[in-house]
Formats: sequence, C-alpha cells, structure tokens
Amino acid sequence: MSILDRFKISLVSILGYWIIYSVCRTLRWKFADLQTLKSIRGTGRGLILAFWHGRILAATYCFRNQGIVVMTSQNRDGEYIARVIQRFGYGVARGSSTRGSHGATAEILRALKNGKDVGLTMDGPRGPRYIAKKGAAFIARKSGSPVLPFNISVEKKWVMRSWDHFQIPKPFSRAVVLIGNPIYVDKGSTGQEMQSYEAQIQQSLDELRDRGDNWWNPEPKTS
Repeated sequence: MSILDRFKISLVSILGYWIIYSVCRTLRWKFADLQTLKSIRGTGRGLILAFWHGRILAATYCFRNQGIVVMTSQNRDGEYIARVIQRFGYGVARGSSTRGSHGATAEILRALKNGKDVGLTMDGPRGPRYIAKKGAAFIARKSGSPVLPFNISVEKKWVMRSWDHFQIPKPFSRAVVLIGNPIYVDKGSTGQEMQSYEAQIQQSLDELRDRGDNWWNPEPKTS
C-alpha cells in the first residue's frame, strides 16, 4: 500500500473506533439468555460466535476487550474492519471464503485450541444476505468447539443500502442481545449430517433475528 493508503486506513480506523464507541455506549443494552454464554465459557472451551455481517457494528462494541479472534476478508474493506476491531481488543485472522481461507482457518483453529473464542460473520464477506455459509460447522467439526449463534437488534437505527443492510444504531436507542443454544458438531459427521448441522445454524440465526427485530413490537390483542 502507498503512504496515502496507509494514512487513509489509519484515519478511518481511528474515526471508526470513536464513532462506534461514542454511539454504542449510549445504547440501553438488554442481554437475554446470557447464562448460556457464561456456562460454556466456564468450561474453558473456546466458542464459535456466529452472527450476521450487517450487525457487526453493535457486536464490535458488545463483545469488546475479550480477546475474541474474528475472521476478516483480505480486501480493503476487510483491512478497514480489521484495524477498527483491533482497537476494541479483538484478534484478527485474515481470509475469506474466496481468498486466504486455509491460512485464516488455521489461525481460527489455533485460537480455539488455546481456549479463545472466535467470531464469524455467517453471510460475509459478500453475501447473499442472511444466508449462512458452511464455515462455522466445518470449524466446529475440526475443533470440537460449539457454534453459538447470537443476534443483536437495535430498535432505532440507520440501515445502509449495502448488500448486508448494514445497521448503524441511533444514539440512546434500545438494543437487545439474544443468544441461541450451542450447536456441537460430531467430528465423525458424514456429508449429510453436516448439512443437518448447517441447517440448524441457519435456523437458529433466522429465529434469533426475527425475535430480536420484533422485540419491541406490541403483541396483537386477543379478543
């Protein structure tokens, strides 16, 4: 990269950090099913935290300074994301489903072996939106660590016209963090069984998103 490119990335990472920090610290957070996360972490086993790409801004603040290793793409967008999340105390494994996947997967597996949690955006880096890729189930089979789907929904936000409908929370809004049940993948799983695990991950993420996005909607009155 040129000196100008490095300067731009450095500037964006600093601005990105302070924007995320300043906005998200004003949110009124609610954590549901948090005991699930605490109980698994109590075993000392690393977790595979699975979520949607469009919710990465709120997730970055929510799970900050926990040493979680996140896979980011090797393109310029991935470089911006990597620089920002590192300021929030994350580790980074560079790669994607199309570039550098083997090296990044090795880093992810190494982190899990050392008892660290890892984070995967299930529809990243380029979509389709809300369609989970196979990476989490594969890593779970190789590592023995469970996949833990989660979702963060914000009541008031700006939604970008990007492929992932990237969400930027509005200051002082309410946010809810929902955590699904852990999904363990047997190391001897067949191809058909792997498809079943992948479907479970997709279903859990869909249900969490639907429940979270409707969290503040009043239930219809019954006569």
